[in-house]
Amino acid sequence: MAGHVYFAIGDVHGEAAKLCALHEAILERIAVEKLPARIIHLGDYVDRGPDSRGAIERVMALEATFADSTTIEVISLMGNHEQMMLDAYDADPNASHLSWWTQGGEETVASYANGVTPSATTWRSMIPREHINWMRRLRVIHQATDQKLVFVHAGIEPASFPNEPDRTYLWTRSERFMNDDGWPDRPELKGLTVIHGHTPVSYQPELKFRRINVDTGACFGGPLTAVVLKHGEAPSFIRSN
Repeated sequence: MAGHVYFAIGDVHGEAAKLCALHEAILERIAVEKLPARIIHLGDYVDRGPDSRGAIERVMALEATFADSTTIEVISLMGNHEQMMLDAYDADPNASHLSWWTQGGEETVASYANGVTPSATTWRSMIPREHINWMRRLRVIHQATDQKLVFVHAGIEPASFPNEPDRTYLWTRSERFMNDDGWPDRPELKGLTVIHGHTPVSYQPELKFRRINVDTGACFGGPLTAVVLKHGEAPSFIRSN
């Protein structure tokens, strides 16, 4: 069997227009392929870019469109920026949220504020509860065991996968993971390919020995990128500028 075609989308960071264009290109490709497809978002929908609200609404709309489909599945993973936003949302209203605010939280709140200046005590009321609940339900990992594929936001710990904390999947930039040609000889890693974002190194995706990095700096002027994974074929890429 040919199996599913996978489309894994890198860090969006509020670039809703690029995400919309990329979704359209992916759906066109699916129509041509005429095979079951899984569209996987690798997290970091919010922060830094101009329209975090629009990015979340776009992903939620795509999920709703194919909720009952037997051929197309939409899977959305959590990124570290969603976790930071939830941590700030759940914190004491009088506490400082400087770490999230300076990492793009200010831009995220602005996309919800409709021109109103938010304060430390009012910004939470500007975020629809539906969006917060959606973020809370996001997975941190998806595994396609039939093709030995692992999809996460940031990466894995090669020495302990799959027995590791969620924080690794959301945050890691360890050299142990990045230097994938030096991963230990463990049965859990045999034949495995990890698809991730989180660490942009250029405007081009990284196609390494054991991992594929599709964070191409969409919020820094680069394209939003998706890797296309079809069994028996080399990875290819779709970009939205």
